[in-house]
Amino acid sequence: MADAVQAVSVTGNLVGRNKDMFIAVGVVMVVAMLIIPLPTVLLDVLMAFNLIFSLMILLIVLYIRKPTDFNLFPTVLLLVTVFGLALNVSSTRLILTMGGNFDGRMIRAFSSFVVGSGGSEGLVVGFVIFIVIIAVQAVVITKGATRIAEVAARFTLDAMQVKIMTVEAELSSGSISEEEAQIRKREIQMESDFYGAMDGASKFISGNVKVGILITAINVLGGIIIGAAIHGEPLSQAVGNYISFSIGDGLLSQFPALLVSTAMGIVVTRAAATGNLSQQVADQFTRVSKIYLVAALVLLVLAFLPGFPWYVLIPMALLLGFYGFLLARKKRREEGVNSVMAKAAGREKRAREEAGEMPPVVLLDALSLELGYGLIPLVDKEKGAELLERIQGVRRQSALDLGLVIPKVRILDNMVLEPSEYCFKIKGVDVGRGKIRMGYYLCINPGTVTSELSGEKTRDPAFGLPALWVGEDRREEAERAGYTVVDPPSIIATHLTEIIRRHAADILGRQDTQAILDELKKTYPAVVEEVLREGRGLSLGEIQKVLQFLLRERVSIRNMVSILEAIADFAPASKNPRVLTEKARQALGSQLCHQYADDDRRLHVLTIDQGFEEKIISSRYETTSGVVSALEPRIHDAWIKSLRRAVGAVREQGWIPVVLCSEAARYLVKNSTEREIPELVVLSVPEIVQDVTVESVGVVKPAA
Repeated sequence: MADAVQAVSVTGNLVGRNKDMFIAVGVVMVVAMLIIPLPTVLLDVLMAFNLIFSLMILLIVLYIRKPTDFNLFPTVLLLVTVFGLALNVSSTRLILTMGGNFDGRMIRAFSSFVVGSGGSEGLVVGFVIFIVIIAVQAVVITKGATRIAEVAARFTLDAMQVKIMTVEAELSSGSISEEEAQIRKREIQMESDFYGAMDGASKFISGNVKVGILITAINVLGGIIIGAAIHGEPLSQAVGNYISFSIGDGLLSQFPALLVSTAMGIVVTRAAATGNLSQQVADQFTRVSKIYLVAALVLLVLAFLPGFPWYVLIPMALLLGFYGFLLARKKRREEGVNSVMAKAAGREKRAREEAGEMPPVVLLDALSLELGYGLIPLVDKEKGAELLERIQGVRRQSALDLGLVIPKVRILDNMVLEPSEYCFKIKGVDVGRGKIRMGYYLCINPGTVTSELSGEKTRDPAFGLPALWVGEDRREEAERAGYTVVDPPSIIATHLTEIIRRHAADILGRQDTQAILDELKKTYPAVVEEVLREGRGLSLGEIQKVLQFLLRERVSIRNMVSILEAIADFAPASKNPRVLTEKARQALGSQLCHQYADDDRRLHVLTIDQGFEEKIISSRYETTSGVVSALEPRIHDAWIKSLRRAVGAVREQGWIPVVLCSEAARYLVKNSTEREIPELVVLSVPEIVQDVTVESVGVVKPAA
């Protein structure tokens, strides 16, 4: 028993390893059948297999949920066509060589079934049936399916780019994940490839029909000539034998081809189908009960007209009417149940409202935009909903700039706000608001205005710059004067961009951090596992703190691999998020330097007087929320005044103000200036890379 089990196991392994070889050998043997003669017993076996395999293809097509689930169909279509032609050639060879002694049971059975034993009348009837089947397959099914395949392939290819752009838009809006977007793109590509292949594969069937007609004609004419002239058979006997065999052979080869061409027609006509065909028929033919009642009424009217078979029509009318009655009763029952459930749900909801019940948790939106009722047209889909598209673009750009996928921005109308006012909230907290004058443009002076314009004075809500409101008729005049002219949707989108940059650290939560790690683990599992491994790894909260510290200083976390590798390198020595943040910044040194350097890769920096830098380091103070700089108030004021003067001088030169200091002092310098000069960039010496030239433009030294 054990030996038998072991033998079966070995055989299974051999089959599994050599299945590719079996398929290759099978394809080669099919092609060889066109040349090598077959014995009649093997021919019967292969013809039976061809018939049942064609039936299996049809059944597979009927039960698949969508056409692309059977994406092997074009290849199978080619192989089945070649296989059928090989059998046809083999049977033709045997019929012509053996004549009346041909003993192929499958062909004889089909011949006797169709032709019968009734002499010339049976031959004529069989030949007519053969011609009808060929005509149905060639003119109706194959021609129609070929045309549908051509149209489906062309329209599928034309719509491919639009579908991919739709997936990209949904991905950028946050409606779908990156993984789901990749799956849908693969499905779109697979659909395009499938219908393109079906367009070519449909030609196999039409060619098979033409060749089948030619082979049948050759069987008849060649058989009569060979039988009468070579075998010496009487002409009537030769005609009877060879026409009978040719009809049987033709039907046995064309009937499987008819099944396959029907399957092809079903596939190409189900372009937008989901679910198998029987489910679709059951669903779509039972939606309206009245059609069966009307059909029953028509049959009853026909039954009472003279000459119509009332004994056929009346039973059919009764069956259709009864089925329509059952469907109508079922629909009424379902509508009644739905109505009762809806009423019960409504009563339960009213009861909860009357009892003052609330859900256990009322979640806050990570980021929301509240609009006064005067700004509702900006998000009205009937009027273009331009603001919605701008917000999607901002979310996509923020993901590219900061490496943080911003959650969906929930847009609400707020009757408490003024009609022209809007407000941004992060987790329910107001973080920015502004006012919009509909029908007007905001003109901002970038410092290059050649002539002043008159208008309603205001301030840019994003940056607080002086600005003017001007009407649409003065837009071109403002642009010629050198103003930066911004429309209402762009004002809100720009403000949203700045809100995200300032508060990205507040938006990033633990769930977002976990999603980042899960996505990164698919490509870089070793990095993520090392950072999170038990004992020496970090917790999710500690990783979140590091990312928040980076985002708070507007450092992009898109290069997560380098960040996590730096964390993994130094986590065994210290799990302090502040220390790990500094190491992560150093790993991102090239990114930081090129972010603030000019086009010549020259970094213009301010340095700090060495004595005062040591004083800042000595002011280090540990608190429960982290390390802070605790300078004396008068020293702190002098430090800020000196730094502001130096920063102003750098800006006048057109450079980005950057302070360069030691690693020990970097965070303390940033902490001491964060409230008064929040946009100040502070770099440490280890963050400077070799391909960037550092140029000192001043030394900051507070007055004594």
